[in-house]
Order: sequence, then structure tokens, then C-alpha cells
Amino acid sequence: MQVSERTEPTPIRGQRADRARRVADILRHQILAGAVEGTLPGEQELAAEHDTSRNTVREALALLRDEGLIDRAPKVGTRVAARKFDHGLDALLGLQETLKGHGTVRNEVRAATTITAPPAVARRLELAPGDKVVYIERLRFLADLPLSLDLTYLAPDVGAELLAHDLETTDVFVLLEQVTGQSLGAADLALEAVAADPHTATTLDTPAGAPLLMLERLTHLDDGRPVDLEYIRMRGDRITMRGSLTRSTPEWKVL
Repeated sequence: MQVSERTEPTPIRGQRADRARRVADILRHQILAGAVEGTLPGEQELAAEHDTSRNTVREALALLRDEGLIDRAPKVGTRVAARKFDHGLDALLGLQETLKGHGTVRNEVRAATTITAPPAVARRLELAPGDKVVYIERLRFLADLPLSLDLTYLAPDVGAELLAHDLETTDVFVLLEQVTGQSLGAADLALEAVAADPHTATTLDTPAGAPLLMLERLTHLDDGRPVDLEYIRMRGDRITMRGSLTRSTPEWKVL
């Protein structure tokens, strides 16, 4: 197979908005990683660092301001306005375990009851049609900041035992291991972006239509039994999902 050789690199073309987006991506990562705290460098310094114009830098900063990450004011400069918290995708942890060291996670329990499982929920939890499940709805805070709205469906036997425990200050994952005497094993998850409906927006103290991270997670005990199906809406301006991935050996290397 003949591979053509390229002697000259392909130049990056595009509108100023494209260049601003690239600068914003790099700055966003630096802010979220904690590499930038307090005041950002000035426009001229950022323009030199990114080999671009001050107008492009201004557009990039405007994007970050619209996201709520920075504030800009005359004679004050550009400051980091809001902190986001990392939520890992490569470990099976509850929110309290994830944010350990960042403050106290507390739960406002909005519902904790037994209901008839919706058919789709029954299938995911490997229950028979018409079986009962325990339904728990919690609004979760870090200190006084609302972070997520969690809707949880639990297998009826373990869920009934959880109802007798403290749901306001303890993660469901911790309670599951306590009442079953087993460790949690694996979880199947899906993550997507959704817009906050008016009711959810009010609950999470965010504007209607604001971006939310929607996590669907089915968690199994270490014996493989599914016991916990969750639908978690997280404020996209407060939580960043992070993980470390490993690439498997490509088939062409195995052959």
C-alpha cells in the first residue's frame, strides 16, 4: 500500500469564532483543572500565548463568561467566577465519596416510598411485571449549593431495608453494601446533555433551559444482581465528568 507524503503542513483555516473556540477550550481546561485561580492573564498576554489577536481572545473570554466560569470588569480584569467539581467516570462512587474533601454533601429527601415498578424499570432490575420497587428522590447539596436531583429505583428487598436508614447524610451506595453484606460490583451507565425543564430548573436553582448532565446508571452487586437504577440530573455549570480510558490492543496488531 503506497502512502502519499505531505511535505507541507495543512494550515489551520477558519473564522475568528473558530479560533476563539479553540482558545476557550484550552482556558476552560486550565480553569477546571485548577491551573488558573483568581485573575487570568491580560488580553495581550493571552494573545501572545495563543498566537492570536486580542479580538479573538475577547471572543474566547466572552464564551467563558457566558458559561459562568469567569467575570470581567474594568480595572479589575478577568477573574475565575465559579468552581466546578470533578465527578469520576472510572470508579463506582457515590456523590459523597466523590466530593470528599470539598465540603459536606447533604440530601433533601423529597420522596422515599414503595411503588409499582414501571415496566421499563422492572426489566432493568430483572423483576416481574407488576412487582414493587422502592423509589427515592433526593435533591443533593454541597454545603448550600444544589448540585443534582437523583431519582433512584431499588430492588424491593434491599430497598425496604434502606428506608430504615439515614438517607439525608449517607450515600445510597454505602447503605446498599451495609444492608446486603456485599460489595457493589459493576455499573452500566449512559451520559447525555439535557435542558433543564422549568420544574427541575427551579429545584436546582438554575435557569430554565440551562444545560444539565443526565446520568443513567444501573448498578449491580458483586454477584451480578442489578439492584439500583438511577436517573441523575446534575448542574452542568457545577460538575465535570472525568475518567481515564485505556485503549485495547487493535485487531491489526493481533493478527
